[in-house]
Amino acid sequence: MTPSSLPVIRLKPKANARAIRHGAPWVYDNEVVTDRRTKKIAPGTVCVLEDAERAPLAIVGVNPASKIFARVLERDLTRSIDQAWLHDKLRAALLLREKLYDDPFYRLIHAEGDGLPGVVIDRFGECAVLQPNAAWAEGLLPELVAALRDVTGVSHVIKNAAGRARSLEGLDDQSEVLLGRWPDGPVEVSMNGAIYLADLKDGQKTGLFYDQRPNHAFAARLAKDARVLDVFSHVGGFSLAALAAGAKMALAVDGSAAALDLASDAARRMGRASDFDTRQGDAFDTLAALAEDGAEFDVVICDPPAFAPNKQSLEAGLRAYERVARLAAPLVADGGILGLCSCSHAADLAKFRSASVRGIGRAGRRGALIRTGFAGPDHPQHPQLAETAYLKALFFRL
Repeated sequence: MTPSSLPVIRLKPKANARAIRHGAPWVYDNEVVTDRRTKKIAPGTVCVLEDAERAPLAIVGVNPASKIFARVLERDLTRSIDQAWLHDKLRAALLLREKLYDDPFYRLIHAEGDGLPGVVIDRFGECAVLQPNAAWAEGLLPELVAALRDVTGVSHVIKNAAGRARSLEGLDDQSEVLLGRWPDGPVEVSMNGAIYLADLKDGQKTGLFYDQRPNHAFAARLAKDARVLDVFSHVGGFSLAALAAGAKMALAVDGSAAALDLASDAARRMGRASDFDTRQGDAFDTLAALAEDGAEFDVVICDPPAFAPNKQSLEAGLRAYERVARLAAPLVADGGILGLCSCSHAADLAKFRSASVRGIGRAGRRGALIRTGFAGPDHPQHPQLAETAYLKALFFRL
């Protein structure tokens, strides 16, 4: 479709058109003039967005079934949203990653941060895991897969349809192979000198959390000859990096037995199986039990799931982060390191830091904040969208 042939949607007179002109990527349902025509627009339709005076603002992907009514795709009104356009976006993203990483294991597309709203693509060598979390991308899946193949040369593309974002868009939850086939087993990924095993079929999210790579590296620098506790470890993110850097031992705690099995297998491949142990169960209960046993570690890292995924859950989420800090702090040896992480975009850095400090204080400990970490550069932030800057990591010396 050429821009001149696209349907048109229009902002209400009181909507903030200036924000769109200055780069805001989303238009909410209460900002758009809705009539019988706009209500009949099919989810995923590409449209032209106009201000209240009918001046064109941008080309957008529209979904009347979502609170985010329109996502800005392109401000050049002469461009067509087609395979060539997707090719250009993917190529720009790839050029950045090739400067950052020697091997093709990274987040290739970080949604709005890479100019493809709602789209996440993680690359695992010859395989790419694609999360089309917006209706416009779901409607262009064949073109997106073809462009992804042409730009990167991957042989396999897997659609991961799990997660809350797709349900908010009214999309299905059926994961499938879009190109090639499923991997024969977990994919081996090397990061920070450690080996990780990513389950691309049944694992959490896309199979591995690339976003924590720089925080894994920082914690590992402090872990030589240390006793390390990795809570909410998934497939051993912090603990395996610590072992690779010379930690004396590491204990990984997680609710998923399958994730811990992958972590144990990875430790064996690293030749550190005898120094690695796991404990499967509720993290809060496990932290309390370790304290009762008098356990002590030189480095303790807690990387929980999003306790505050939205504004409605913020207060409960902050209490949960405070509780994590309160239970973890007593396990840290004097002079040791406590790392606390949050992937909740609703809990900004200041609120998360305050909750963490309260928890440390209520545990009777004092700490100096020695580093604040964020996601790696393969997770670029959209400067006007807090959701792209979701990850925070605080490291305290207690």
